[in-house]
Amino acid sequence: MLRLASDADVHGELVRGLRRREPELDLIRVQDALPLGTPDPVVLAWASDEGRVVVTNDRNTMVSAGYERLNAGLSMPGLVVASQDQSIGAAINDILLIASCMTAEEVQNQIVVFLPLR
Repeated sequence: MLRLASDADVHGELVRGLRRREPELDLIRVQDALPLGTPDPVVLAWASDEGRVVVTNDRNTMVSAGYERLNAGLSMPGLVVASQDQSIGAAINDILLIASCMTAEEVQNQIVVFLPLR
């Protein structure tokens, strides 16, 4: 199963729901590992060092930081972008599907997997 890190933009209900549905999920909240307000490029560098796919709701700056990181030749373990329009239950289902069915190699250096999957 993929190791995940939830960005500070991810709603707390989503994180709680993921942990409730899959207690074995290796999920860290970025704000528990890094100071609040840490710039997106630093978050992505940390996630890369930790081998964690970042889950975010930030379709602007985090996605841009991901593209900049890859364009600079730096690796990234992956970025999953959830939609504010998607229900929390649907987002939980999609994230758990990605985490359980995709390998680290399949998401390595992938800029974005946009949700919803349907």
